[in-house]
Amino acid sequence: MNCLQSWPEPIVRVQSLSDSGIHVLPDRYIRHPSDRPSFTPISTHANIPVIDLHSLLAARDARLRQATLDRISGACREWGFFQVVNHGVRPELMKSIRQLWRDFFHLPLEAKQVYANSPATYEGYGSRLGVEKGAKLDWSDYFFLNYLPESARDENKWPTTPESCRELVHEYSKAVVELCGILMKILSVNLGLEGDHLQNAFGGDDVGACLRVNYYPKCPQPDLTLGISPHSDPGGMTILLPDDDVSGLQVRKGEHWVTVEPIPDALIVNLGDQIQVISNAIYKSVEHRVIVNSIKERVSLAYFYNPKGDLLIEPAKKLVSKDRPASYSAMTFDQYRLFIRQSGLWGKSQVESLKCSQ
Repeated sequence: MNCLQSWPEPIVRVQSLSDSGIHVLPDRYIRHPSDRPSFTPISTHANIPVIDLHSLLAARDARLRQATLDRISGACREWGFFQVVNHGVRPELMKSIRQLWRDFFHLPLEAKQVYANSPATYEGYGSRLGVEKGAKLDWSDYFFLNYLPESARDENKWPTTPESCRELVHEYSKAVVELCGILMKILSVNLGLEGDHLQNAFGGDDVGACLRVNYYPKCPQPDLTLGISPHSDPGGMTILLPDDDVSGLQVRKGEHWVTVEPIPDALIVNLGDQIQVISNAIYKSVEHRVIVNSIKERVSLAYFYNPKGDLLIEPAKKLVSKDRPASYSAMTFDQYRLFIRQSGLWGKSQVESLKCSQ
């Protein structure tokens, strides 16, 4: 792990570049023509499914409940992404936590630099993933913190300004973790497993949960770069609180990229590589990326719900048969995410590398 103790080059804050008034992107952010947003076709006639969870959380109508379960199952199999409304997280809390982090990124640079991170844990204020010297960089800054397990939580690394930061992070984290627990049961049942199977495979009460707040400054040449490179999430499940004013998330569907249009008070759910592995590829983690724009900044909060780091993750035995053999080799999540921390984001190459030869 010694190679992960420091960044290979001095860190440049993307927000500082944007605020400096540059009109031409530095070369480190300019993508190869085939990797630029305009190279691949954009679908303007599709959006990820939108699912109302009220029938699962409150209603007693069995038919409506089953219809909702079926919609979630279809979204997991066909998209790997869906938006949820009436999900139990208070809209006022969502607005407050998003504004709080926007205010954090508007603090003077020296106030944020106190929390500058390293690749050892990524906790704190950062501007890159991966430690490859000379690698292309994303047009974004971020703040990363651990919430679960409690042994990994270090509130001294959480901002004290804005004043309500730590209190709101706790409240929002508790609400999102509760939602993740509900969704894990739904996914398990839809796979034909016991309701607690996925949760137990992740470590029961000893799961991991961490928050990455993304800040995408205005960009002088947004057609040449990306806010986040194409990737599938390495963990289990991600709950994304998108910007309420600016779209930017794009999801791959076949050969097209679909721009996700956020719905007021909705959260975006996407499945990570670990659920693809446990489901034996019945559920899919899907490649996604973020585009930026020249007019407005964008803030989003990605909550990652992950397996305990030292547990082996492998296809559920009930989902393996002669007709559907195990598609993936077993690996711990700690081993798996080390690839991302060393190499950055590279599409779905990591999960594909686990495939067993048939």
